[in-house]
Amino acid sequence: MTTIADFTVEKPDGTPLDLKDKQGHVLLVVNTASKCGFTPQYEGLEALQRKFADRGFEVLGFPCNQFGAQEPGNAEEIASFCKLNYDVSFPLMKKIEVNGPGASPLYDWMKGEAPGLMGTRAVKWNFTKFLIDRDGKVVRRYAPTDKPESIAKDIEALL
Repeated sequence: MTTIADFTVEKPDGTPLDLKDKQGHVLLVVNTASKCGFTPQYEGLEALQRKFADRGFEVLGFPCNQFGAQEPGNAEEIASFCKLNYDVSFPLMKKIEVNGPGASPLYDWMKGEAPGLMGTRAVKWNFTKFLIDRDGKVVRRYAPTDKPESIAKDIEALL
């Protein structure tokens, strides 16, 4: 059975991050963008990170420019924006695609494990969130409109 531990992603500098190193943690995987109406959710994501990090929780941000070209910056610009505006401490990965032929294998897997409304697989917009349990399995997909604070009870239940 496939779990998140079967995937490797890239850090902003292109070095690999083997997600088996995250096994045993509860993760919230989010496709992010700096120029989106949902961008203020960085504040709520950071609040979750700070609230639950010491209990084995981590947010993983994946910048994505597929929706309205709302993440045009390079890795340094994205990191600077997030730190300056939202004091983000959780890791941001290398910019990826979440849909289409260039989609990250991680996202293809998560979309299959937790389809959207009416069974749709595609990520509809920035700040779609996937909750992963300590065993590396996808527990749930959350819509961009789901605010991070509304997910806290689900995270708590997995911790």
